[in-house]
Amino acid sequence: MTLHFDFLSKYSNYFVVGTKNTIILALFAVIIGTILGLFLSMMKLSKVKILKAFSIAYIEFVRGTPLLIQIWIIYIGLPLLIGRDLPDMATGIIALSLNSAAYVAEIIRAGIQAVDKGQMEAARSLGMKHGLAMKEIIIPQAFKNILPALGNEFISIIKESSMVSVIGVAELMYNSGTVRAASFLGLEPLIVAAAIYFVITFILTRIMGVVERRLKASDSR
Repeated sequence: MTLHFDFLSKYSNYFVVGTKNTIILALFAVIIGTILGLFLSMMKLSKVKILKAFSIAYIEFVRGTPLLIQIWIIYIGLPLLIGRDLPDMATGIIALSLNSAAYVAEIIRAGIQAVDKGQMEAARSLGMKHGLAMKEIIIPQAFKNILPALGNEFISIIKESSMVSVIGVAELMYNSGTVRAASFLGLEPLIVAAAIYFVITFILTRIMGVVERRLKASDSR
């Protein structure tokens, strides 16, 4: 079998645009998902039963259902809820963010609970309120501990962003499908897309490895 990659000279821009959109999707999903995940983790750790129950139900539902179903629910249900259609890119970001929030919430919760309880007790003994102690002492330490895990979530979102191709978002997988249809090549565009995904995730993995080693070095000091 002979593989032909001469189509790249004509369709390379599709892969460039798809890669750019994939990175944008993943970046916004992780940022928004981290913010939402922080609130969800606080709700789950809260003593207010309604907030805790909502957080647990949300996290369990998201983690217990396929991302593809969640994307379709957002794509079809959100316009019905707000009364207007959203751009496909915005819908993809919302769907990935809501999905990521559930996983980030558990990461943050574990990070907070990993901080020595004596830290909170010391802060309270100094007269700090619980919320202020969480903001100034506990959460900063927790984020330092969970930063590698958040990096892994970013890498996962980059790969999972291929799912939003089903609603027409022109990310890497969608554009590689466009190239396949236009070039009448079934395998080669997929190989190029896979190589790009690998390069992105490989670079991010190495970056996170450097960050993790620096964090360990700072802890040892």
